[in-house]
Amino acid sequence: EDRPWSEAAIIHWVHLGQDALGFSGPQIGLLTGLSPLVTLVSAPLWTNLADVTRRHRLVLSLIIVLAALCLVALTFLTSFVPVLVVVLLLSACFLPITSFIDSATMFMLAGRQEMYGRVRLGGTIGYGGVGYFLGVLIQNYGLRLAFWAAAAVLLLALITAQFLHFGTLKRDEPQRGSVRTLLADRSWLPFLVLAFSGGIATLIATNYLFAYMKDLGAPEPTMGLALTMGTVSEVPLLFFGNRLLLRFKPYPLFMIAMVITGARLLLFAVTSSPNGVLAVQLLSGLAYPLMWLAGVAYAHQHAPAGLGATAQGLFGAMVYGIGAAVGGFAGGPLFERLGGRNTYLVFGLVILAIVLGVALVQRRLPATTTTSP
Repeated sequence: EDRPWSEAAIIHWVHLGQDALGFSGPQIGLLTGLSPLVTLVSAPLWTNLADVTRRHRLVLSLIIVLAALCLVALTFLTSFVPVLVVVLLLSACFLPITSFIDSATMFMLAGRQEMYGRVRLGGTIGYGGVGYFLGVLIQNYGLRLAFWAAAAVLLLALITAQFLHFGTLKRDEPQRGSVRTLLADRSWLPFLVLAFSGGIATLIATNYLFAYMKDLGAPEPTMGLALTMGTVSEVPLLFFGNRLLLRFKPYPLFMIAMVITGARLLLFAVTSSPNGVLAVQLLSGLAYPLMWLAGVAYAHQHAPAGLGATAQGLFGAMVYGIGAAVGGFAGGPLFERLGGRNTYLVFGLVILAIVLGVALVQRRLPATTTTSP
């Protein structure tokens, strides 16, 4: 299964290539800022199109092929405008793939949705293994071969996608809504606010980690170890996540994940050594997978009939669309002006304040009932 972080990794590799082509800082910044905004629109758009037409495999296959073609096209481009167009199209296609797969996974688990984490465990293993493999390819054979390899992996995903099954309405049943239907449901609004804050925190915690470690004097092998530790530490939680979902239920677990996420940023702020960063990085195995497990489960449970893929697309759009965009636009200037320590301090306090604010507002709202699939 594709991880949402894979999009960030590909965009990062794109930026390396752009730097080699002599693109300016503002040009690269434009790509970094626009990509999440495209994701914000594309994820709900593709998934809702599939729900409305009931052609999930067809739409999923289309965006996988488009994403693979974008990766191949990048190996031939040398000027900014064509690269901008292709990268934005890649962003429009990449994250929705994960939303479709999450939706199909929850449906195919058929009453055992709490076991989603063990399926998602394949994403963690794939991310860690393929990430290292592509790194070796880039070092020894250049960036272009890595793009071809990534496109080949997507084509393997295309074959696998033909065996997925999605929960849909019967042919004679009318479609029961769209993205607007979800946004009008009061039970979705606090969840989406928390997802938005999760997107900010995820981007800040990952995109500025190496720059912060460099400021602390960490050598490159230590930076690579930090990435490995953050990935490996996810394995136990994903494997035993079913017990947590049964014990706490999705929404409380999502709140816990956001508290851990905010605390993680604050711990980065008080860390004064590379080894301290490595210790804090172990919390990545709690923060991100817990947020994603609980978020996918909540979106599935609170999706009206026939809108399962749309619900996953909206969740992904809040995290890796508007959340990542705000984190990217605000994080860069803060990091440059305040440094890594104070940037993590500010965003850690912001995340915890959002969680507290959502909790206080919810206590004043009457309980609502929602439609489950």
